[in-house]
Amino acid sequence: MKLIAITGGIGSGKSVVARLVQVMGYDVYDCDSRAKALMLENDTVKQQLVDAFGKETYLDDGTLNRQHLSAVAFSDDSALARLNGIVHPATASDMQQWAQAQAGTGHEVAFVETALLRTAGLDRLVDEVWHVTAPVSVRIPRVMARSGLTEGQVAERIAAQSLEETVAPGEQVIINDDDSAVLPQVLRLLGEKQ
Repeated sequence: MKLIAITGGIGSGKSVVARLVQVMGYDVYDCDSRAKALMLENDTVKQQLVDAFGKETYLDDGTLNRQHLSAVAFSDDSALARLNGIVHPATASDMQQWAQAQAGTGHEVAFVETALLRTAGLDRLVDEVWHVTAPVSVRIPRVMARSGLTEGQVAERIAAQSLEETVAPGEQVIINDDDSAVLPQVLRLLGEKQ
């Protein structure tokens, strides 16, 4: 089975591409939602987060205190590195288990949606990369509209993901700049898989 990563910076539109391929019948592993689930369900991950960021990392009802974790992680590079060092290996392991299960279904292609392909080391685990791009001037308003974050907060997150911005040689590019139609680009890339 071929595993294809759909990646791009925050607000680039990688989720749009992931939804398109999912509607077309392909399985998609969403790293962001799985990482969030692991931070709530995986006892080892939970304990590591509490050890690294304090008991206030979880609210009294057991839910993740996202406000606390975001404030700590996005204001300090070493804290972000600690967070990534806990969550990324757990997500990569979970993704590999998912991919093995997909291989047993007989599907020829499956997808992994991730904003942090290189940072999480997932680039070594996939066969191909589709890199979704959009100008920062388009991405910031998109993220602000859906998240309630300020322009400055979005800019911080874009800066924190700077390693992910460069399109590496051999990666397929999908332009999602609000002027270029995304569906024909996805269909072309899927046609190349046939």
